[in-house]
Amino acid sequence: MSDLAALIPTLGAATWVLVMIGALVVGLSKTAMPGGGTIAVGLFALALPAKESTAALLLLLMVGDATALWVYRREPDVRTLVRLIPSVLIGIVLGTIFFATVGGDTVRTTIGVILLVLIAVTVWRRRSARVKKSADPSAAADAGDATDPAVAPSGAGVALSRAGYGVLGGFTTMVANAGGPVMSMYFYAMRMPVLTFLGTSAWFFAIVNVIKLPFSAGLGLITRETLVMDLMLVPLVLIGAYCGAKIARRIPQAVFEKLILVLTVVSALALLVL
Repeated sequence: MSDLAALIPTLGAATWVLVMIGALVVGLSKTAMPGGGTIAVGLFALALPAKESTAALLLLLMVGDATALWVYRREPDVRTLVRLIPSVLIGIVLGTIFFATVGGDTVRTTIGVILLVLIAVTVWRRRSARVKKSADPSAAADAGDATDPAVAPSGAGVALSRAGYGVLGGFTTMVANAGGPVMSMYFYAMRMPVLTFLGTSAWFFAIVNVIKLPFSAGLGLITRETLVMDLMLVPLVLIGAYCGAKIARRIPQAVFEKLILVLTVVSALALLVL
């Protein structure tokens, strides 16, 4: 028994409270609140050293991914996933180089600024599209409204937009597990239905987090203490995921889209302030 107790990380009470709340948020974010996971990033960054917190959170995110895959296994937009992966890989490599050369404060500030810029651009484009639709309804009808015309206009434009979001998503998820808000902005702009949004997000991050794991291990961030702490927190991730799955199927599309914007703003500000 004493040998088992010796394995438990010696963390303060406040630290345990922060990581326990963070674990619940991880589960909720995977099944109901895409982008909300960055709140967990902030909580873990408060509780643990910045770089160590990234590795600890990654393992819990992978548990959340497995749960979300089970819940939304039939919901993803496979075409979107396949098209995103190449640019995401580039972002992960760039993020690994950046992560290895700068401090945690620089990482958080950089990602916070990126998120705020993405929010501003996305909201501006949505409003511009609505103004254009009001001015010329026939043109809007011809274009259709399955996707946001600001994000998926045509040929080279949509490819460039997708590549940009993919690189940013890979970069931010590698350096701070903060790719959720970036990709939420992309999926939001594509105007996916709630369950398709959640299913595509679940598959996307399940794939990306598995790819990230060797990079994090190569940086020496995964330790015995990290593994033991995460094992103790897994039940909270599962509880959060279960509650999130119940909530998600009752959220109206308009409310869901507003929630994505609010959570992304909160996440960005948390990264800049904490």
